[in-house]
Amino acid sequence: MSSFQVQAIPTKIAELVRATMRSPGYGHPAHKELATGYGPCRHCLRTFHIGQEERILFTYDPFFDLGVSALPGPIFVHAEECSRYAEDGGFPEDLRAHELTLDVYGDGRRLIAEEHVDHRSLDSKIEGFLDSADVKYVHVRDKQAGCYDLRIERAMRAI
Repeated sequence: MSSFQVQAIPTKIAELVRATMRSPGYGHPAHKELATGYGPCRHCLRTFHIGQEERILFTYDPFFDLGVSALPGPIFVHAEECSRYAEDGGFPEDLRAHELTLDVYGDGRRLIAEEHVDHRSLDSKIEGFLDSADVKYVHVRDKQAGCYDLRIERAMRAI
């Protein structure tokens, strides 16, 4: 069992964007297009099939449910319904092939560390950061594009 859990965007956010074609919390128009890049979809955390799947681009604040200052940016979801990535699914295989940036946060959205990783060091770096009591969560971002992919948190322990 992994020592961390993966937080994709909530299903209610993906459904709201698909239904309204607006970004939640901001009302900005969303944009639908045939995938021209690998993505990933921030709901199912699978990469897009370029030229085959439609995706929706919209503004999203990955800090919204954490009670800290907003820091919105662009993300994509599949235009068609998809299943949310399982929190206990380990790190998404589709993303391992890409160079990523780990933004490590403490209380109040204080950035503790920023580390560029690849598939060889990914799990050990995440687990190492989460071993520190100062770390609250880790945001995973695409190194090339810089956009938000997902949040990593400590796994809930059964008592």
